[in-house]
Amino acid sequence: MDLTWLQRFGAASGVLLGLSIGVPGAVEAFTGETSATSFVLGLGTALSAPAVTALYLHHRAAAGRFGAAAYAVNVLGLGLFTGVAFALNLVLFHLDESTVDTLRDGPFGTALLISAVVFVAGTILFSVSMLRSGGFPRLPAAGYGVSLTLLAALAPLPDTLATSLVHVLAAASIGWLALSVLPASGGQ
Repeated sequence: MDLTWLQRFGAASGVLLGLSIGVPGAVEAFTGETSATSFVLGLGTALSAPAVTALYLHHRAAAGRFGAAAYAVNVLGLGLFTGVAFALNLVLFHLDESTVDTLRDGPFGTALLISAVVFVAGTILFSVSMLRSGGFPRLPAAGYGVSLTLLAALAPLPDTLATSLVHVLAAASIGWLALSVLPASGGQ
């Protein structure tokens, strides 16, 4: 199987994912959360699985078993958090506060917590894997772990200037990592 196409698709997904996180985050620093920024954030997370797959393919040989396990937890956490981001940005954003509180007090709140825990564990493990492999620039590999963990921690809180800054830092880390895995011309 030629992995060049998959790596390019994943890299492009990573750049678009970064933009879908960073641009709304930067806009929200001035406007607060809007329907448009929520829409972009909610749908953009669908690009996370191909992006992280390209990152894993880039360093899989050096990452070993730890890297494979970290990728597995990360991709599961990203899948869960994609659902959370969709719900927070495209559903809960449009509901009144009392309805949201009622939902969070039930099974939905438990699912949010479990999703966040798996997402954070996968994010940290995958960041460590990228750092250990030596196949990535260190700053965005560390930024991936720190900024995405902060995004998960800040997700249920009201948006602030700090939240916007974390979105921009996450976007920069993801975009930089994505560009670093673009394969050279030719097949692999």
